Amino acid sequence: MTGYLTTHVLDTARGCPAEGLKIELFKIEGETRTLLKTLATNDDGRTDEQILPADAFELGEYELIFHAGEYLDRVGVPKEEPRFLNIIPIRFGMSEPAHYHVPLLLSPFSYGTYRGS
Repeated sequence: MTGYLTTHVLDTARGCPAEGLKIELFKIEGETRTLLKTLATNDDGRTDEQILPADAFELGEYELIFHAGEYLDRVGVPKEEPRFLNIIPIRFGMSEPAHYHVPLLLSPFSYGTYRGS
């Protein structure tokens, strides 16, 4: 089996997919963070392509950065300064060549994630 990485962002406060949310993927090697890709979610809260496709997949430590503040501003969540959730980093490891799905469940004051399928 070949590994790859996907995500899905759901706006749990509004009960819908989070469309247009910017996501960055970084590879973590020791103290070095290398930006691999920047994407945005589509109208289903998913990216139009795999975040890390099979031909680029490597085992190791990664970080997804979800730009939640920009999204919350755009959908009309009342502004606060500073916003409680602005940038959401999720650091995780991929230890086997499998499908890793790292979704984000988002509201203005909380978020959750898990290893999905």
